[in-house]
Amino acid sequence: MTQPASAEVLQVIGTYADRINGAMGSPTHGRLFTRLMLNTWQTTITRGSDGSAFVITGDIPAMWLRDSAAQMRPFIPLAVESVEIAACLEAIVAKQWECIERAPYANAFNAGPTNDSWHAGDLCSNPWVWEEKYEIDSLAFPVQLAWQLWRVSGRDEVLDPLRHRARIVVDLWRTEQDHAERSPYRFVRPGTSDTLARWGRGGPVARTGMTWSGFRPSDDPCTFGYNIPGNLFAVHALELVADMATEAWQDEELAIEASSLADEIREGVMKHGIGPERVLAYEVDGLGNQLMTDDANMPSLLSLPLTSSISRHDPLYRSARRFVLSQANPQYFLGTHASGVGSPHSPEGWVWPIALAVQGLTCRTDDKFRLLATLARTDGGTGMMHESFNPHDPQEFTRPWFSWANSMYCELALATADVTLDDVTRRWQ
Repeated sequence: MTQPASAEVLQVIGTYADRINGAMGSPTHGRLFTRLMLNTWQTTITRGSDGSAFVITGDIPAMWLRDSAAQMRPFIPLAVESVEIAACLEAIVAKQWECIERAPYANAFNAGPTNDSWHAGDLCSNPWVWEEKYEIDSLAFPVQLAWQLWRVSGRDEVLDPLRHRARIVVDLWRTEQDHAERSPYRFVRPGTSDTLARWGRGGPVARTGMTWSGFRPSDDPCTFGYNIPGNLFAVHALELVADMATEAWQDEELAIEASSLADEIREGVMKHGIGPERVLAYEVDGLGNQLMTDDANMPSLLSLPLTSSISRHDPLYRSARRFVLSQANPQYFLGTHASGVGSPHSPEGWVWPIALAVQGLTCRTDDKFRLLATLARTDGGTGMMHESFNPHDPQEFTRPWFSWANSMYCELALATADVTLDDVTRRWQ
């Protein structure tokens, strides 16, 4: 069953809501923060009698590795002050790594071996797997979440579920450096556009040092096999693996392997992933083809300060940001109520709250306030964030219950009160 909110959890959320109200000069945002945090805590997380935790996305009864990690991001700072929140996050980390061991190419899982799936015709027959769309971020997000919780809690025990499984990620990403010759992965979904080219293998790619991905963070097929934001997230995740291997596990061999692979992927991005005018591409194939765009879902070019080792002050990021937030980006849309990044995954011209939150989390302080206010005004009158909305009429939206977007609002709200994941984790380094 889903879990109620204890007095401790209510008190901690309320303390931060007060800080947000003070920063914004209005009770509106603290109330919305409280509503959304409790919605995630009370309705998406199911605790088992064995202490386990399973997180659904909201309106889909499956646990996405990416989404479940992102849903927990605003709870990380609160874990410093709540034993209960810290314990729940630790259980979620454990569940994610159980899933990775069961099916490392999968992106979404069932709570048990139920054989439920998004599409019954998929090649994958693993009864634990809801969907097996291979995406780099499905592995990178759980690495990042575990590292963040480890840093804020100071507990090496947080990393126990990773210790014998981190090599799964390193080995898979190295295998996918040579997708054509070494990868066992195929994705076929009969009668849909999700089936990858060449009988599920994906389009041709050259060996570049980067690691291949079949799908984007939007769960849409990649146009070209090397997703640049995903590869830069992999570099960051490998650096975190090396950090954990060195400090928590004293595993020098794993630290060297992870660092070496990170260097190879980074070099591949720098050689093949930069387009005209020194702007990062979104996808490339290493054969000369580049896709110059961005997508609302993280990891994105816009989110690199949140999902890579590239800071928002880096000239490479600054040029990417100027491109993404301009009409040169095919997925940047203007509206009378909001302007921002959308996705081919949703109606043409619609803006994503996730992207607006990311824009706020990677900008100067005054824009954080403006974008948080924009998000609150464009909830379609529901008191919830959505997948996407019509920027000319926010009453029109997709997905009435989308927990990842709710959590991104909360993370931005915390940032307006000077509570950021970087600051919290830095205290423990």
